[in-house]
Amino acid sequence: MAKIKEKQLETIVKYQDELTAILNNIGVLETQKHALLHKVAEVNEGLEKEKIEEEYGKISIDLKTGEYTEIKEEEDALEVVE
Repeated sequence: MAKIKEKQLETIVKYQDELTAILNNIGVLETQKHALLHKVAEVNEGLEKEKIEEEYGKISIDLKTGEYTEIKEEEDALEVVE
């Protein structure tokens, strides 16, 4: 049976092993990303944004002082004309 040169085979195997390791690392990173996105959702839920907005309306809070300013809705929103 015909074979490629030993040096060519070594090169192919080397790059294939490197590619396998990279793809494995990507899988690990995607798993970590997924877990972190769930953690972000948990933290956002803990902020109780809805409760604060229900009590104060839409506001911007200064995290150093606790003071807040109301966020005004834009009145110049686009209107749908039929």
